[in-house]
Amino acid sequence: MSEYKEVFKRTEIKYLLTEDQFQSLFLYLNKIAKVDSYGKTRINNIYFDTPGFRLIRTSLEKPLYKEKLRLRTYGNTEDDTNSFIEIKKKYDGIVYKRRISQSYKNAYNYLVKNGRLSEESQIAKEIDSLREMYPGLQPAMTICYDRIAMAGIEDPDFRVTFDTNIQWSTDALDLRKSPGGKPLLKPGEYMMEIKVANAMPIELCQVLSELKIFPTSFSKYGRGYLDMIRSECVC
Repeated sequence: MSEYKEVFKRTEIKYLLTEDQFQSLFLYLNKIAKVDSYGKTRINNIYFDTPGFRLIRTSLEKPLYKEKLRLRTYGNTEDDTNSFIEIKKKYDGIVYKRRISQSYKNAYNYLVKNGRLSEESQIAKEIDSLREMYPGLQPAMTICYDRIAMAGIEDPDFRVTFDTNIQWSTDALDLRKSPGGKPLLKPGEYMMEIKVANAMPIELCQVLSELKIFPTSFSKYGRGYLDMIRSECVC
């Protein structure tokens, strides 16, 4: 049995923070949460889409239901690096994430070269079904960033993440090639996500209001796609 969590159901609320807002909020959060044992981590993703970018175009229309398929690794990526194939779905504001773990080489060959997974599972069948539903899924964009993750001291389902140095690229669609890319944030800006299974702590809501930190709509893949479209128009 895998030790990592395969299924998530939660509400995810996103915010954009300045450096000052981050520093002030981080001081408060240390009273109720702690940084995970990995510290700051580089997260690498390949988002898969149809040749016409059907998945992200649908997502940007803000439908009641939407879904994404991505391949994720942490830190430097080599053939034997542990990776996650993830389906991320959102229905009526609730996020559902289902994932399986494979070596990067196995996962990449399965998604890109029609290889085989190392084991069968219900989630693997769901990934197969998604690929059948959207013929032609292929690597569409890499999104990479640095993340600090915190988990609640009393409530481990309460999580906060801070992402910086977010970069997108359509040039190196293989995480073994150390993809960089174009920035999505301004210098000194943080993208924060608060992830809760139930309600957000009342005191945290008060602190966010005092610091003038308000929810925003922010999709990394969505913003990367729009940036790509703008770049193509300029060219």
